[in-house]
Amino acid sequence: MNGPHLNRRAVLKGGALVLGFSLLPVAARAELNALGLPALVDARLPGSLKNTPMLDAWIRVAADGKVTVCSGKVELGTGMRTALMQIALEQLELAPADIVFIGGDTLLTPNEGFTAGSHSVADSGTALLHASAQVAALLRAGAAAQWNVAADGVTLRAGRAVAADGRSMHYGEAVKGLRAPGLHRGAAATSPLRDPARYRLIGKSVPRVDIPAKVAGGVAYVQDMRLPGMLHARVVRPPRPGARLAAADLAAVQRLPGVRQVVRDGSYLAVLADDEWRAVSAMNALAAQARWEGGAVLPRPEEIHATLQHLPSEDLVILQRGRIQAGNGRSVSARYTKQYVMHGAIGPSCAVGHLADGVLTVWTHTQGVYPLRAALAELVRMPLDRVRCIHTEGSGCYGQNGADDVAADAALLACAVPGTPVRVQLMRDQENLWEPYAPAMVTNVHATLDANGRVDGWQYELWSGSHNERPGNAGKLVPAWLLAKPIAPSRSEPMLQPEGGGDRNALPLYDIPNAHVVNHFLPVTPLRTSAMRSLGAHVNIVAIESTFDQLAQLANVDPVRFRLDHLASQPRAQAVVKRAAEMFRWQPGAKLARNRGVGFGFGQYKNLMAYVAIAVELEFDPDRNDVRILRVSCAADCGQVVNPDGARNQLEGAIIQSSSWTLYEHLRYGPQGIGSFDWSSYPILRFSSVPERIDVDILDQPGQPFLGVAEAAQGPMAAALANALAQASGVRRHDLPLLGRG
Repeated sequence: MNGPHLNRRAVLKGGALVLGFSLLPVAARAELNALGLPALVDARLPGSLKNTPMLDAWIRVAADGKVTVCSGKVELGTGMRTALMQIALEQLELAPADIVFIGGDTLLTPNEGFTAGSHSVADSGTALLHASAQVAALLRAGAAAQWNVAADGVTLRAGRAVAADGRSMHYGEAVKGLRAPGLHRGAAATSPLRDPARYRLIGKSVPRVDIPAKVAGGVAYVQDMRLPGMLHARVVRPPRPGARLAAADLAAVQRLPGVRQVVRDGSYLAVLADDEWRAVSAMNALAAQARWEGGAVLPRPEEIHATLQHLPSEDLVILQRGRIQAGNGRSVSARYTKQYVMHGAIGPSCAVGHLADGVLTVWTHTQGVYPLRAALAELVRMPLDRVRCIHTEGSGCYGQNGADDVAADAALLACAVPGTPVRVQLMRDQENLWEPYAPAMVTNVHATLDANGRVDGWQYELWSGSHNERPGNAGKLVPAWLLAKPIAPSRSEPMLQPEGGGDRNALPLYDIPNAHVVNHFLPVTPLRTSAMRSLGAHVNIVAIESTFDQLAQLANVDPVRFRLDHLASQPRAQAVVKRAAEMFRWQPGAKLARNRGVGFGFGQYKNLMAYVAIAVELEFDPDRNDVRILRVSCAADCGQVVNPDGARNQLEGAIIQSSSWTLYEHLRYGPQGIGSFDWSSYPILRFSSVPERIDVDILDQPGQPFLGVAEAAQGPMAAALANALAQASGVRRHDLPLLGRG
């Protein structure tokens, strides 16, 4: 269920009760369901400068010469903070220790919407590359004007402008030489960029700036925050979505040691205490005696895909090329499915709220501080400019987990005790039972070969709920559903191509003359869903690449050769396919030991960003229905590489994460509710099952645009696993997870 679904009812064949409505106009819905970006200001400008063109929104120089670099993108554990600093510092001639870097603060940084979709380096990095180059030129000009010399005779070095005769001044003094408005000016469409051959930071493996505090046990996460006089809070969620609170003895809980306040607003319950354990104890006491009524009935997992295909849908033709003709040629037809998958953040979500002097401040590990601010302002009925969201790292989310919901808890509870900071942390079962899951999906594919063994027809359709239910509207947040006066979620809208949501990477990159692709978008589905790393690309690339392997077999052509033949118009795609095959020492028609298989997978993320090709060898154990991943070879082209070690880490992490999703992960649910409330009830990849060897090669493209890489390997890895398992077991499996539901 994408929201509380309070007044529109649809009884489904699968036995699920689904409710939903919207109070927002169509234009507002579209705004909230996009990338959360502000209006376009100047389409000529590169990256996020299009939306925020003022240079001092990105680079600020204080009177004493101190430099602050700002970005609307945030650190989610990917090393993004370090990479963005490298880009900005490259042309400012500074080192990481020389600056203050601020990421994601609604008072101080640009609005770049959500940190999602591998956009951070492509959008924010590009903006910082150009903004820093233009600011560097202005600093040289400001110093030159004061010395009455030519600007091209001034260099920047370690925070100082230096003349040819040795005179120097710090950057704050250099700014004084600029005519008004100083650095408060719009960016130009072109920038004096440094020759990539002279880069000193971009392209280098600079150590991550966020790691030391994490490994040393310092204050690194929002969970670590402790403010003076802070109260600890815990919430009590209903046993299932749609349940309403019938009764609760608040007075009894209020008398427990350390309890400062018990909050009830409709079906919203929370406790505030002077100590974290006392808050947990009070929460348990309140949960034990609360009485609930009603609630949604969920379908059975074995019925979900049939249920999805019978739900009301918006049918979007996203590709129509050539003409599909009926024929008797060689063909492949199949149905691929994916179950609901959980984000499974290792640390339950947390936030801190503080209402002081009429301003509500929330420290949160949201992926979008500005959209969240809008939702919180609506939730607590405060003017937008009286709410501030500050991004503070949390445990990895890789999509929308419970971070935004708990930020709403912190906002509500901070307003209940003005002047006192409140820290709220979810419990493990609350995180698991209430997070927005990655949607279950269904895809159908039918592909044909011509007489020459080339793919000449491609028909593909998919069914998926929303992959983007992020806040902007308060009704996207769980606490808003529970209030005595609940706030309705805005209507779910499809994410349109070329980005796509469920249809992300549903368009094959291969040269196919005739193709028809349809996205059956489902505005209302039985479970709450939203963004998970790579969105629909995970299963779409599995379906495409599995079909290509089968077509190659029909054509009697090696799978790698078959891919290369259909990528003649894509030289960068061909390059990564060839490199992955070389790394793997791919041998067409090689005989393998019994129960061993090799598989290949390729994709360009969103057909816009990084190219990734992966080859896998695995061993299948038919008695245990399990696999050993023996080796993985991955080649990637993400344009100009900023931090090679960081990019390699992202690819390796994606390979491991995709292995877990593809082989094991699935949500347990049914008519009695969600069953995956802890780690024993939600299967994930164990350390013993991590690939035994992972080799990554990055095909750097100096001077080329940055291409997002963090989400690019999930689909190709999943496809390579599916193809390798088909060879090792002799049976092609079409349902994710490939090893079935345990």
